[in-house]
Amino acid sequence: MNATTQENGWPGVRPEVVAEVVSGLSARLQKRLDGAAAKLAQRPLSREGDEWRVEVDEEALLVLHAPGGVIADPASVHCGCLLAPACVHRAAAVTLCPLAETIEGGAESSDADADADADAGADADVDAPRAEAPETPSAPEPVLRPEPAALTPSELAAARHLHRAACALLAAGVSGAGAVSQAELLRAAHRARVAGLYRPAAAAVTVVTRVRAARSGAPDHRLVDLVSGLRELLGLTVALSTPVDASDASGAPEPTPLGELRGSARQAYAEEGGLRLYGLFAEPVLTATHAGAVSWAVDAGGRLSTVAEVTPHGDAATAAPLAVGAGNRTVRLGDAALSHREFSRAGLAVQGATRSAGGRLGAGASVRAVRAAGADWTAEPVAGLWSEPPGAQVARALAAQELPYESRPAGSDLLFLDVTLLGAAPTGPGGAAQLLARVAGSDLVIALLPGHEHPDLSFRANLALLATAHGLRLRLIGRLERADRPQLRLLAIGTPPDGSDQPGPIRLALAADRAGRANLGLERLQTADLQATAPRADHPAGPLPELPTTPPDGPPVHVLARRVAQAVTTGRSALAPSAATAAADRSLLRVAGLSTAAQLLDGLRAAAADHRRDVFGRVVPDDHDAFATAWLAAALYTEALATALCSAAWAADGTATDRTRQPARV
Repeated sequence: MNATTQENGWPGVRPEVVAEVVSGLSARLQKRLDGAAAKLAQRPLSREGDEWRVEVDEEALLVLHAPGGVIADPASVHCGCLLAPACVHRAAAVTLCPLAETIEGGAESSDADADADADAGADADVDAPRAEAPETPSAPEPVLRPEPAALTPSELAAARHLHRAACALLAAGVSGAGAVSQAELLRAAHRARVAGLYRPAAAAVTVVTRVRAARSGAPDHRLVDLVSGLRELLGLTVALSTPVDASDASGAPEPTPLGELRGSARQAYAEEGGLRLYGLFAEPVLTATHAGAVSWAVDAGGRLSTVAEVTPHGDAATAAPLAVGAGNRTVRLGDAALSHREFSRAGLAVQGATRSAGGRLGAGASVRAVRAAGADWTAEPVAGLWSEPPGAQVARALAAQELPYESRPAGSDLLFLDVTLLGAAPTGPGGAAQLLARVAGSDLVIALLPGHEHPDLSFRANLALLATAHGLRLRLIGRLERADRPQLRLLAIGTPPDGSDQPGPIRLALAADRAGRANLGLERLQTADLQATAPRADHPAGPLPELPTTPPDGPPVHVLARRVAQAVTTGRSALAPSAATAAADRSLLRVAGLSTAAQLLDGLRAAAADHRRDVFGRVVPDDHDAFATAWLAAALYTEALATALCSAAWAADGTATDRTRQPARV
């Protein structure tokens, strides 16, 4: 037998398989599930073809049949112990397997995270670019049917089931959300998907994926992403399961359409005819479950589009090299024979093109594409992306965050700026190192962060090298990082427009075949790429001006945000501080003028401590709905306030346009 042993090489598993296998356990075995999973994770894992094998002990062998690397049926998990199939070993195995989300509802492959992120950043996220599966060439276009005016009984029941499961997981927190709680949320997600509630179902799977990452200490875990996922999930279930009374709608924002809350079964592609595409840049996609690359292009009208090459991975140790290697794969668009790296500097002439509302280019059988010349970042139509004022770009990115992920235009979170590097700041917010840059034509100073934090990607190394290039002028592309100080996750850089009277003490000197630009996540910069200019009489050598100091702290938003995150981490029981602590938090918020935040925090603590008791003084379990409602109100307020502070921070250059922000829609 030619078997190979892998570390963390478990196959993927469909969420409904996890739900069914775990629900088949007795109550006694469910209590032992987390411990059994921890023990099973220590056993050697081997693979032969589509079968993964684990020797549970000397007498029992666990076999996982996963065609294509995904377990799609509970019957594909076999155990040789006497209690099988209702044994804890089968349930422990599917608990250890990463979730393989179906491509439905425009869900992030990520997380989406993701998640792409699929966040190459983000995931996503928040940070993730769109990491979706390629369009099936022979797949028919979906048939559009009239949208029902109200939820059907089955949809309403599924939404309420999902809401109860989400409330229970929030009340337990990451520390208490074991395999059983996760499986219950996945079971509710499967029921919601069957009922046609694709968007909340995908949000629930994303939450479980992030809870698993938090419990396992995965390097790509970010608490802010988990908070965001739970906020979206609870917001969706509340909006779906709560009827809207038209008589009470005066002065209230227009409710979100049901179609937007439901989501769709798959991305719809519209006929675009002929397209002339100019490659812009490429970035790696790396999430907890997927890895690959995505290329960005702009058409003659200035609209951004994406082409992705993203596949599931079962081994976290090889995920980053897989993402980097995907940059050398051929772009899946017609007969074009160029890689993602090449496409980022070249162009395509496409006939029979199809494109989704979010800018995803289809790869159907009728699509024809041939290689064409690219365009410099300083030439049209690409240069037009840098003509929009920074403040207006930030307003566009923040407005897009209020839309469902699948409805956001491609590149809505990207910023296109000309900057001068100021060097690494001694200390940034929170003590983290950062690279500062001044935006051209203004006094606005921004912090540049790596596009993705994974150490095996080249973002961090490239940022460290750029930190030594004081005075370097760049044209860059980055993803907005929402914070109370201007921050940007750096994705790609290029040479700025010519004609500057002060070229600076150093310039970007890339090889001719790189077209004056670098994809910072896929390509490693060298010291030779940063060339010192010869000293001139009109540009004497000397030290750069002193770096700007860190601005003073803003409003104490962290007081409420910390409690919101604390509830997610340790559950409902964590929000029971002493009366002195509660009074101090309340006073700090009110002195800063955040009286609404103080009220929300008091309401959150009151809901967390509101336990009914029986005649013997024992706590009576409840459905945690009141606590989840209070938490959701605090989380939405924190989200809206963070968005407002981010907009104000970027408005320092005086180019941001005033706009009245409506309450955020789900």
